[in-house]
Amino acid sequence: MCERLEGLTLPHMASQQRPTATLLTSILAVVLSSLQIGYHTGNVNAPAKIIEEFFNHTWRSRHNQTMTDHSLTLLWSLSVSIKDFGALLGSLGVKYLADSYGRRNSILIVNCLSVAAACFMFVSKACESFEVLILGRLVFGLFCGLVMSLNPLYIQEVSPTKLRGAFATLNQVSLASGTLVGMVVGLEAVLGTEDRWAMMLSLSLIPALTQYLLLPFCPESPRYLLINRGEEQRAKAALLRLRDREDEVLAELQEMKEEAAHTTSSITIRQFIGKRSYRQPILIVLTVNLGSQLSGFNAIINYSTRMFQASFEDAKYLTLGVGVVNLTFTLVAFFLMEKAGRRKLLLTGFLFISACNLLLTGVDSLLHVLPQLRSLQVLLVFCMVSAYELGPGPISWFIAAELFDQPGRPVAMAFTSLLNWGGKFVLALLFPPLLKICGAYVFLLFSAVALLAFAFTWIRLPETKGRTFDDIAEEFRGAESLSLLNSTGFNTFT
Repeated sequence: MCERLEGLTLPHMASQQRPTATLLTSILAVVLSSLQIGYHTGNVNAPAKIIEEFFNHTWRSRHNQTMTDHSLTLLWSLSVSIKDFGALLGSLGVKYLADSYGRRNSILIVNCLSVAAACFMFVSKACESFEVLILGRLVFGLFCGLVMSLNPLYIQEVSPTKLRGAFATLNQVSLASGTLVGMVVGLEAVLGTEDRWAMMLSLSLIPALTQYLLLPFCPESPRYLLINRGEEQRAKAALLRLRDREDEVLAELQEMKEEAAHTTSSITIRQFIGKRSYRQPILIVLTVNLGSQLSGFNAIINYSTRMFQASFEDAKYLTLGVGVVNLTFTLVAFFLMEKAGRRKLLLTGFLFISACNLLLTGVDSLLHVLPQLRSLQVLLVFCMVSAYELGPGPISWFIAAELFDQPGRPVAMAFTSLLNWGGKFVLALLFPPLLKICGAYVFLLFSAVALLAFAFTWIRLPETKGRTFDDIAEEFRGAESLSLLNSTGFNTFT
């Protein structure tokens, strides 16, 4: 498995050895987790009415009366958002698992949550219990919160510096692929029917079990082995499998030793919050992640079918178009990540998201007067999804892993997960009532959030493309007294 893959073209690879089969297998095995998450993000949209009818039928069989529309809306909002709440809770366990069991082993451990969740959702229909379905979504949420931090952590630590961002973006590519598959499978013509929706919800078992077949044969993170565990020989052996060239292995080992010389093996949450060199990275992670999650993208993904139903008969197929655009621009981001850099893609994404939300406000306000604008509404939704996946979507999940040193990285990734899933949970829960109260003007709130994220990113975020972890961390060590804009590598837009 250590032989190099011939004929593979990846971004920015001209001056670097091509990735080994072991490296590619390791990354592809890991991103099977995000494929599952994407699947359960996309598969509840089209069959929403059918599952709501299951809720109503269950309630009617127990209480001999139909649920009110208000109660049904609240129960459906809870069913959608409970996954994000579970992810919020799951985020709290990232540091303990990552530091105690390693990156790879932790992913294997939490995969059992996905298996259990799929089983709960499958049996909910047979049990005639919407509580079991909601429990399954909650357990799956725990899996989401853990694995969406552990995945980028592992990928960033096993990838070569010049391909680190591109490979980290594969996590989002897998997520977008799963979302599209979920949207297709959720269609009434496929499995989104009254008889087959429970089977549809259980299909995430396939990638979950495949991961158990592949990941045990992949190496642990060499950085974890050397810096956290002090096991240099195991770290070297893992690197030899991942790189297949001893000169590169020795150079990376030396870089890890230099990073280890500046850091401790672990850090407490109190130390993480109080450390002076972490203050700027924490603010950056906070702004980028909240800007991404509260800019309206997740409202589009979760409720696009209902948004389009007011103007189009075949709204579910337009929602499928959202999934196609989502995946297409995630792939574009993969190829641009090591060419354009993180900073430029984030700025471009936030600016276009803000503009799209602003235009959506006007278009939605005028739809009842000018129904011809409905095609423009669809176009703006597609543009906003593409802008999100071009930068804020993938980068928000892995930027923390680049801004922090080895001891702070697990806590930073847990913080990232808390912000991302917390934002998703709040938006999933509040968007339906906000839409009823504010109407089209709800998009003005999203526009303002994206604009604020753009401004902060412009002022504070350094470019991390092509730089070692230690080099990036050095920018922040004792940086309280330094102006970020005057530091080497900061505020670079090209």
